[in-house]
Amino acid sequence: MTVAYLAYYLLVGLVLGAVFGDEVDKDDLLSTGASIFFALVLPIAVGAVTLVGFTASIGWLGRVFGRQDVTGRRPWMWAGPVLVIVAIVGHAAATDWSSWRAEQIALLALLGVCVGLAEELMTRGLVVQMLRGAGRSERFVMGVSSLLFALMHMVNLLSGMKASTVLVTLVYTFGFGVCMYLTMRVTGTIWAAIVLHALTDPTTFLASGGLDEAVTGQSGAWSLLASLVTILMIVFSLVAVFLVRGKRTAPAVG
Repeated sequence: MTVAYLAYYLLVGLVLGAVFGDEVDKDDLLSTGASIFFALVLPIAVGAVTLVGFTASIGWLGRVFGRQDVTGRRPWMWAGPVLVIVAIVGHAAATDWSSWRAEQIALLALLGVCVGLAEELMTRGLVVQMLRGAGRSERFVMGVSSLLFALMHMVNLLSGMKASTVLVTLVYTFGFGVCMYLTMRVTGTIWAAIVLHALTDPTTFLASGGLDEAVTGQSGAWSLLASLVTILMIVFSLVAVFLVRGKRTAPAVG
């Protein structure tokens, strides 16, 4: 399912690129509002709407967007969402807001909403429900859904991103995926993960100054805080794999 979605997303991007390619600044996708919208927002928006439609067609809207049916929340799990929130605050505080136009900020915020909905619906929504439906333990569910979330970002190789950068991205996104699973687990709803994900991408881009720029290379106390928390997130996710417990105990409601 994940592979099919990625193929569809890439195809949508190619079609939109062929139609609106003149609006896109290929040297700096964030340079204009039109470039951000047609190159970044519209493809993922189409993907998000398609995923919502697919989820509705199989009768899983209530199962995915309703209350989670897995019990066994532990206090340590709150470290997942807390680390993500601290990183968001660090990125926002480290951003040079005067260097961004209002339309860029608004469109990056919209991009975050679309990315948060699409990627969380796919991995923490559909994939998690499929694995739980198969009777898998929550350790397996968390690990596999987070790994698939990380592997989704290998498509960045197709955009010309360096292999070394993609590798670092895979490690980070696995850790982030674990934190999103834990966010969903402790709050009992996927909406919390969607909101935190929707805030993470825009604040990261705004703080770094670009799509492929490393926040760790920025100076200042807030940037340092965000960088340290990101490292902690990765380390914490590896420990969490051994700590997580639980299994679906109640029948799913469609």
